[in-house]
Amino acid sequence: MHEYSIVQALLNQCEDIAKENKAQKVTKIITKIGKLSGVEPHLLEIAFNTFKEGTLCDGAEFVMDVVSLKLECLDCAKVFEPKEIAYYCPYCESLNVKVLDGEEMYLMSLEME
Repeated sequence: MHEYSIVQALLNQCEDIAKENKAQKVTKIITKIGKLSGVEPHLLEIAFNTFKEGTLCDGAEFVMDVVSLKLECLDCAKVFEPKEIAYYCPYCESLNVKVLDGEEMYLMSLEME
């Protein structure tokens, strides 16, 4: 499960940001997780709850905003969210599409005290 290494990196990043801002603890962590990021939200939450103990994030609320895949057709300029994993435009059937959202994981914000 690579969720464990992702959470350890996330906790390290949160602690670094908290220390840079002279915070005593992190109270809320908000992440954005694309459905096609390769991260399983349930496993990520389990890993977070396992590894947060003893860190500045212990007791922090962990919010995961799971977002769908969003594509833009570079031929007809339509933006759409495919219901199935398909990298083609349902309007003009072009394969010339660009991913706008849904394949990444980001730390969006922290609340600290």
